[in-house]
Amino acid sequence: MPTRLLLIADTHLPKRARDLPAQVWDEVETADVVIHAGDWVDVRLLDELEDRAARLVGVFGNNDHGELRERLPEVARVEIERIRFGVVHETGQAKGREERCSAAYDDLDVLVFGHSHIPWDTTSATGLRLLNPGSPTDRRRQPHCTYMTAVAEDGVLRDVTLHRLPPRETGPSREPA
Repeated sequence: MPTRLLLIADTHLPKRARDLPAQVWDEVETADVVIHAGDWVDVRLLDELEDRAARLVGVFGNNDHGELRERLPEVARVEIERIRFGVVHETGQAKGREERCSAAYDDLDVLVFGHSHIPWDTTSATGLRLLNPGSPTDRRRQPHCTYMTAVAEDGVLRDVTLHRLPPRETGPSREPA
């Protein structure tokens, strides 16, 4: 049976936005599994996602402290539809990422990560798929805020889609949206 996935990271609430965009909350409601790759910043988002998501897999990021670090692991591993997923916040610089992650996570099929706010979708020479959904709330130097969806079914990850969010009209931000 297909499993719908929502991949998000670097939400930085409430510093970069007051809340997740409505479009992302709509995705939470329809996803079978929500994966958050760290930098939540406020534990209230963790509480709300635990309440609203059918299933939540998350890790803490470098901007997460206190209760977030107490409740979340640094690295999460989960099997979904016979696909071995890992979630981590930081993977280091882009140069050499595939080789480093292949060596560090040789037990995985897919590694979801965050930190850079830069969307990423590559496959290493060993077959490890690396996915960074960007950020739905803080685009930094990217043209859009983003998130990803995918479908896991029978050992295959398919329909990996990067979604671009429209510019925010209000809310705190480091730069105009």
